[in-house]
Amino acid sequence: MATPAGVMATPAGELRQCLQELRHFLQEVRRFLQELRSFLQELRYFLQELRHILQELRHILQELYFSCRKFYFSVQFIVIVRVRGKGHMIIKSAPCIPDSDPTLLFVNSGMNQFKDVFLGKGSRPYRRVANSQKCIRVSGKHNDLDDVGRDTYHHTFFEMLGNWSFNDYYKSEAIVWAWELLTEVWRLPKERLYATVYEEDEEAEGLWKELTDINPSHIKRFGKKDNFWEMGETGPCGPCSEIHIDLTKEGRGGNLVNMGSPEVIEIWNLVFIQYNRNEAGQLELLPQKHVDTGMGFERVTAVLQGRVSNYDSDIFQPLFAEITDLTGKRYSDLKKTIVQREETDVAFRVVADHIRTLSFAIADGAMPSNEGRGYVLRRILRRAIRFAHLLRAETANEGAYLFRLVQTLANQMRDVYPELYESIDIIQKTIKVEEESFLQTLERGLMLFGELADVAKRTENGVISGKEAFKLYDTFGFPIDLTMLLAREKQLSVDEGEFDVCMEEQRNRARMDRKKKHVLSRKEGNGVGSFMGGRLIQEPTVFCGYECFELEATIVGWKGDGNGKFVQFDRTPFYAEGGGQVGDKGTFETEHYVFEILDTQKRDGVFLHYIEHAIEKSTGDSVPVGVISDVCRWSGLASVDKLRRERIAVNHTATHLIHSALRLILGKHVQQKGSLVNEEKLRFDFSHFEKIHEAQLNEIEWLVNEKIRNVIPVKNHVDILFDEAKKMGALAFFGDKYGDVVRVVEIGDYSVECCGGTHVNNTGEIGCVKILGEASVSSGVRRIEVLSGTGAFMLFQREYAMLQQLKKQFGVRTEDELKQKMVQLSESGKMMQKELERVRLERGQKAIEQQMTNAKNVRGVRLLGLELKGNEVTMDIYKDLAEQTRRKWVDVVICLTGVTAEGKAIIVLGIGEDASTKYDAKELIVPLSKLIGGGGGGKREIATAGGKEVSGLEKVFPSLEELL
Repeated sequence: MATPAGVMATPAGELRQCLQELRHFLQEVRRFLQELRSFLQELRYFLQELRHILQELRHILQELYFSCRKFYFSVQFIVIVRVRGKGHMIIKSAPCIPDSDPTLLFVNSGMNQFKDVFLGKGSRPYRRVANSQKCIRVSGKHNDLDDVGRDTYHHTFFEMLGNWSFNDYYKSEAIVWAWELLTEVWRLPKERLYATVYEEDEEAEGLWKELTDINPSHIKRFGKKDNFWEMGETGPCGPCSEIHIDLTKEGRGGNLVNMGSPEVIEIWNLVFIQYNRNEAGQLELLPQKHVDTGMGFERVTAVLQGRVSNYDSDIFQPLFAEITDLTGKRYSDLKKTIVQREETDVAFRVVADHIRTLSFAIADGAMPSNEGRGYVLRRILRRAIRFAHLLRAETANEGAYLFRLVQTLANQMRDVYPELYESIDIIQKTIKVEEESFLQTLERGLMLFGELADVAKRTENGVISGKEAFKLYDTFGFPIDLTMLLAREKQLSVDEGEFDVCMEEQRNRARMDRKKKHVLSRKEGNGVGSFMGGRLIQEPTVFCGYECFELEATIVGWKGDGNGKFVQFDRTPFYAEGGGQVGDKGTFETEHYVFEILDTQKRDGVFLHYIEHAIEKSTGDSVPVGVISDVCRWSGLASVDKLRRERIAVNHTATHLIHSALRLILGKHVQQKGSLVNEEKLRFDFSHFEKIHEAQLNEIEWLVNEKIRNVIPVKNHVDILFDEAKKMGALAFFGDKYGDVVRVVEIGDYSVECCGGTHVNNTGEIGCVKILGEASVSSGVRRIEVLSGTGAFMLFQREYAMLQQLKKQFGVRTEDELKQKMVQLSESGKMMQKELERVRLERGQKAIEQQMTNAKNVRGVRLLGLELKGNEVTMDIYKDLAEQTRRKWVDVVICLTGVTAEGKAIIVLGIGEDASTKYDAKELIVPLSKLIGGGGGGKREIATAGGKEVSGLEKVFPSLEELL
């Protein structure tokens, strides 16, 4: 019944109305909250974008600031040495890879490029010069590697500001000008500067007192260790005067000079070069006196910016910022404990320093490898990876990232060292490949090292066994220097002597395994090879093989026994093995005999021709050369196998074409690491960081054949001074042996190399080349094998004949039809293989089901052991069977064993879901794998093992039952 007008609504009606209003209100609140959430999400996205923008802006400002500072210092230095009347020529930095100095792996000071001037063997068009030189100190006498990261002022790569005088000004000018720059231009506080002099150099001490206003008590004398500068074990050297700055708070750090304190550091070294240390270690006075000064750019920058640490200057800040972005860690993070902060800061310093060294070295032509400077670079790279890995240890990010720092560094150095920016791609690829490869080794090696460290702490008095360290190196590729680094971090040591013994034993085994070859052994004091009977004269053989293939020659010496002899001629047309080219073969015909020369070798300029048999002319019989007692003074016609030599020459010239093509297509980092040139083919080893793609191989082959079709003349420049050869652009690499006078082979404007081998007259004589393939020889070294000339033509003939035979056999006319036919056959084969595997799997399943009733009950699980026979034994089939079984029976532990068609023993463990709560297949497989002399691994539910000891399979099931 309706409520009359004017009568109030019932309480129930009011309540209903209130609830409706409340519901509307809550809906409004919900809409508001949704809008607020959307707004907050938008705000979050905006803040994230703003953060990225600010980070980019920070990087830009840091790089801009660095460039400004770099420009400031460069200009200021030029103003001092040139504009203000000092008359110095400013030159660019030399590469940090020396091109011809056998005593240096890397340029380690500014004076390296002027070594010939100091020795009186060269000259320059100027007598005063200054520059900023790229330097690397990681080996030999000047080795800062171990200190980098541990302190705040050592670096493996640094820039050396220097000025030089070549028999012009000397001590007085060098001292006065240094003091002027530091105190009048840069206005460093005089009371904080100290000068050190060599203890016997009274002249330098007197000049400091007489010509400058330095506090006399701030002049200190030191011995040879601190104040006698030497570039290396040999070379120019002399007394030096160093300038140190006191960075202590009170300015009373005089007693810390030359004490290795970061609070009192050397900032400039004035070297007065007046001696040369010869090979015997003796000092010889140089004919002229020179000045060589060196100031570390990183150190002086930190001082002028008021930083205690070089790494706090703006030189390193862009790299630190990028490391932070990549790892999430911060340098000098005050939120961390002192120990945590120090560990992180060391890693930052190591990574930032080492990426600079690696980048500049690679840009200048060096590549990581297993020998020489390449090995040193690999050590540096692996040390950097170790610390980079430490920075990422607590993050979810994995994988290589060092290579990403190269872009930041290149941008930073672009205006000063454009060669770095131009080489970004090759530097990044090289570091990335090395980094990815070593990270795999590092993960496994760190785990094994941890086990060794625990043992050393408990039972070995803190010493890790050299044998175990060698096992880490030999089996897992874990470098010994990294093992020693990790040991020091844990206050442990490594038995290096025992490691060296193991290494030498391995080398001896490798030598015994190599194929024996006829070579001469040398004995100390006997000059040219001394072995067996006979005698040799120690005079270089006259080689006439460039001009002729045969000539009259006289035997002047021999060495040998009953099996064979090496004979020495007064002159010879036979090329001796060298530069990758094999030695010549041929004959030597005398009045009564014809000797077959099987090989030609060379020792100390003496050509030695190996013979085993001679043909007696009168009878035609073969006579062992051992029965001929003395062949000295026999004369006859020495004849080279002309056809063989010509084929070798074809391959050798083709090698030069291949080398140039590799450098043009892959990059200038490509350097020869070895070669073999014989009459059949050529083999060329070279530095490169990754597999050469098929398209690149095709491009290389096409380019070389194009040069062959162009019939380019091959010029041989004889008796060229080595320095002149370099000016011609001739390739000459560290580690190769060159005399003062060399032979240069020039192929148009395409290839110029120092080479003593034999070559064709023009590229057209090669005919063509065919690349057989490429492969890895060692880390960072690739090998390419090539046929040229007759060998390539014969290959084309064989392959064409085979192609025609296949087309006839399959009844097709064209190559496309043949290809289609082969694809069809391949698909049919794959289908048959799948069907065969399905049948084998069904057989295995039936066998398991039949045997399941015989499974043993062991501690609440069903244990089933089964050995299959025949074609069913493959790792893939076993894993499928184990997986199906463990899924079907949740309480089962199934163990499948067998011997594959290749004779390998295999074990597969599968554990059902319920059984896996008690047992771990990955743990159980380890002791079982040792029974078959192998190794194993896997997951908790499925694990596998393989080994060579088949007899151990019979012990697997009993052992597994005991383990359960």
